[in-house]
Amino acid sequence: MNFTRRHLLKALSTVASLAAIGKSSAFALSSVPSSASLPWPRPLGSPVTESLGPVIENSRDVHTHYEKIVEVAGWMAYEDLPFPNLAVPYGLEKKPDVAMDFVMVANTIDTAFTDFKTHVKFQIDYAGEHLSDSAAMIGCVKRAMDNGVPILDGTFLAKITRADMEKIFAGNIEMPMLDEKLALFHQAGAVLAAKYQGRYYNFIRSCSPRLYDNGNGLVERLAAEFPRYNDVSQYDGHEIKFYKLTQLGYWQIYAGLGPNGAFRIEDPQKMTAFADYIVPVALRLMGMTSYSPELEHAINTFQMIPRDSRQEIEIRAHCLYATALLADEINKLRPADRQVIIPQIDARLWTHFHTTDWPHHLTRTIMY
Repeated sequence: MNFTRRHLLKALSTVASLAAIGKSSAFALSSVPSSASLPWPRPLGSPVTESLGPVIENSRDVHTHYEKIVEVAGWMAYEDLPFPNLAVPYGLEKKPDVAMDFVMVANTIDTAFTDFKTHVKFQIDYAGEHLSDSAAMIGCVKRAMDNGVPILDGTFLAKITRADMEKIFAGNIEMPMLDEKLALFHQAGAVLAAKYQGRYYNFIRSCSPRLYDNGNGLVERLAAEFPRYNDVSQYDGHEIKFYKLTQLGYWQIYAGLGPNGAFRIEDPQKMTAFADYIVPVALRLMGMTSYSPELEHAINTFQMIPRDSRQEIEIRAHCLYATALLADEINKLRPADRQVIIPQIDARLWTHFHTTDWPHHLTRTIMY
């Protein structure tokens, strides 16, 4: 089975769901903006959500509409919203170490897959299926494994050449941002080779089984030791944490290996949404967020929104803020045994909108 975020909608058992959900909550009280009129989700205990206050309080181009979130929650709360499963592709969940390596190697280069100028998506045919975007990239990684390429080995990645990349990721077009992806493999491979016998699973097993644990947590360590995962931006002198791919890789592994006990996270309720191109579109089209006329025009005319610009930071921050509010409102309407965590909301929005023709913002970045 091929892996895309679409496959994250397969349900786990009820027992696994309840064990994962724990407390349904959102922002830490310390991050609440000073404006008394601004709604704020419940404490989550994540440095990601704790950092967002300055953006939400001072946004110029993006705004979240709480009354619309309450309205959407009023019907979305009664959808299935299953806890995801099958996040490990091609039967690799049978080999947990290989599965962890596979997901994280793919996650390392999970950046844009649509040409910024022509808007053509990267596509391949593999295993009897026509794949596009990230699914095509993941298919390429598995195809390389089939051909005996040691693509899961950090020692190989540290020295991989552009010619290797062109062969491994051959498709309908040259994979977008191929040079950036090459540099990401070199960087991550060097760390893996030097410290973890070339394998991501050795790194993962050296961490606490928590996302955040006084510096030894899975997310904390990944952001600290692998620069490509330090997904932060500066906004009016404040450091804003997003950690999109930093969290997403673990969510995929947890969804795929968690049910059989091969991988555990003790605090999955601290995960946020994964601020990318598509979830902001869903929020915008459903009326939960809105953009200034200037930003709306820039997006609709395919203008580039620079990485770390005020507009790009506001788009991503409101994505995290709005999904946290939505999760809270949904949980107010659901019974105790059907509470959700934020990544379930992210999966619901992404899956329904990832094929929309509505334009998303264009940002050339290695972070999503």
